[in-house]
Amino acid sequence: MDNSSPRLTGTTSSSQTLHENEAVSPPPRVSDSNKDIGESDPVVRDRPLVQDKGLGTQGEDEEERAGSKQVITLSLSDPEHPNNWSKWKKTLVVSGGIMTVIHSTLSSSLPSNAIQYITRTFGVTSQIQQVLPISTFLMGYVFAPTLCGPLSENFGRKPVMLVSFLLFTIWTMACAVAPTWGSFLFFRFMCGVTASAPIACVSGIFADINADPRKRGRTMALFMSATTLGPVCAPPISGFFAQNTTWRWVFGFGTIFAAATIPFVVFLPETYAPILASKRAAKLRKETGNQNIIAQSDLQKKSFKYVMSVVMTRPFRMLFRELIVSTTCLYLALCYGIFYLYFEAYPIIFLGPDSVYNYSPGIAGLTFLPIGIGAVLAMGLFMIWDWFLARAQARKEPWSQREESRRLPLALVGGPLYGISIFWLGWSARPGVFWLAPVASGITFGIGFMLIFMAMLNYLSDAYMTFAASAQGIASTCRSLLGVLLPLAAHTMFQNLGIAWACSTLGFLSLLLAMVPVLFIIFGERIRANSKFCQELKALHEKELEEKESSEQSTSQQV
Repeated sequence: MDNSSPRLTGTTSSSQTLHENEAVSPPPRVSDSNKDIGESDPVVRDRPLVQDKGLGTQGEDEEERAGSKQVITLSLSDPEHPNNWSKWKKTLVVSGGIMTVIHSTLSSSLPSNAIQYITRTFGVTSQIQQVLPISTFLMGYVFAPTLCGPLSENFGRKPVMLVSFLLFTIWTMACAVAPTWGSFLFFRFMCGVTASAPIACVSGIFADINADPRKRGRTMALFMSATTLGPVCAPPISGFFAQNTTWRWVFGFGTIFAAATIPFVVFLPETYAPILASKRAAKLRKETGNQNIIAQSDLQKKSFKYVMSVVMTRPFRMLFRELIVSTTCLYLALCYGIFYLYFEAYPIIFLGPDSVYNYSPGIAGLTFLPIGIGAVLAMGLFMIWDWFLARAQARKEPWSQREESRRLPLALVGGPLYGISIFWLGWSARPGVFWLAPVASGITFGIGFMLIFMAMLNYLSDAYMTFAASAQGIASTCRSLLGVLLPLAAHTMFQNLGIAWACSTLGFLSLLLAMVPVLFIIFGERIRANSKFCQELKALHEKELEEKESSEQSTSQQV
C-alpha cells in the first residue's frame, strides 16, 4: 500500500465492558497479519484488553480474535476525536443537546395548570388521579434512562437520541387527540419513556466532547439549567392555553415545539469515541479490502446475552455497589421529588377559589417563574466559582487539585439554600401575607436546586467518565421514581399537616441529606480509592493522556 493510504491511528478512549467484576489483563501483542498496511504507520497501540468475568470467557475470546486482526482505536490526540472538534461543531452538539433537554423536561410538567380542564373533559374527580398526568410521564422516566444510557454506550449516542425523539414527538401529538382518560395516561407514559433519552444521553455527550474537566463542568451546568427551565416554563404555557383555547392545544404546542427540535437531533453528530473508531475501521475495510481491520469495540461480542447481562445491568450494579452513585442518587431523588411535588403544592397555594391566593391558571403558572430566575442566577454563581477555581489551579494550590474540591463546594451552598426556601414557602403562604413573599422563595429554591444538581452530577461525571451515561441514567431513574411517588402524597400531606408543617417536614429532610456533599469532601478520596470502577477508569484515562503527550512530542520532533 502506498503512502497515500489511509492511516490507522489512535487509541481507544475507554473500554466498554468495564464493570465491578472486570479486571485489566496484561496487554497482549496484536499481530500484524497483513503487512501491506505499512509497518511504519502507527497502526496499533498496545492496549489492555478487559476481561469480562461476569460472562466467563469474554476476555479470552477478545484475545483470540485480536491475535489475527489489525486493531485501530481513537486517541485523545486524534483530530477526529470529539474532544478535538472545532468550536462551531461543539456548539452545534451543545445546542442540539440543550434543545432536546429543554423540550423533554418541559413536557414533564406540560399539563400542570391544565389538569382541571383535562379531568373535567374525561369526568375524573379523584385527587389521586389528578396527579397522574405528570406522574405517569415520570413513570416513563423511571426505567427508560437505564436502557438509553447503556445502549448509547454500546451502539452510539445518535441512534438512541434520534429514534427516541421521533417517537416522543408522535406520542406528544397522540396526547392532543386522546379520546379517553386511559389512552391519555398511556400516551403520557410513552412520552416519558421516549423523552428520557436526552436526560440519560446528553450528559454523556457533553463528557464525550470535553475531556477538560473545566469545559465539561460548564456544559454540564448548561445541561442542568435546561432541566430546570423546561419544567418551570410549562405551567404558564399550559395555564394560558387551557383557559383561552382548549387543553388539547397545550399538547398541540408541545408537538410543534418537538417537531421544530427534530432537525437539531438529525444533524447531531455521533460523539462516542469507540463507535467512531468502529466506523473508521468499517470505512478502511471498504477502502482497502482488508477484512482484518477492526476497532477495539469490535472485539467484544455484542450478543443478546452480553447486552442483557453486562450492558443493561451496569447502571444497577453501579447503584448497589458504588457508594458515590447510591448516595448521590438518594440526595438528588429527594430534591427532585420535592421539585415535582411543587407542581401539586403551588396550585394548593395559588390556583383557584380553594387556594390561599385564588389566581387563574395562567397567573398561577407565572408563580413558577422565580424558580427559573433562581436557576439562571445559579448559572452565574457557577461561572464565578469556575473562575475562582481556575485561578487556584493556575497557582497549583493543593486543594484545587482534588475532585471533591472542584465540584462539591457549590452543593455546600445550595443544600442550605434549598432547605431554607422550603421553610420560607411554607410559613409565608397564608392569608394576609402579600403574595410576593411566598413567590420570592422560588428564587432561592431555584438557586439551591441548581447548585446541588450542578455539583453532584458534575462530580458523578468526573468520577465515572466513560460510563457517565450509565451513572446519570440510574440517577435519573432514582429521582424520577421519587418524582412519581412524592406528588401522590401532596394533597394528603398538605390537608393533614397544613401548608406550614408539610413544607417544614420536607425542609428538615432536605437539610439532613445536605450532609451528603460534606461527607464526600471528607471521605471522597478514600471512597474513590476503594472503587474498582473509579480506579480502572482513572488508570485508562492516565494511559490515554500519556499516549497523547507521547504523540505530541513525536510530532514536534518530526517537525
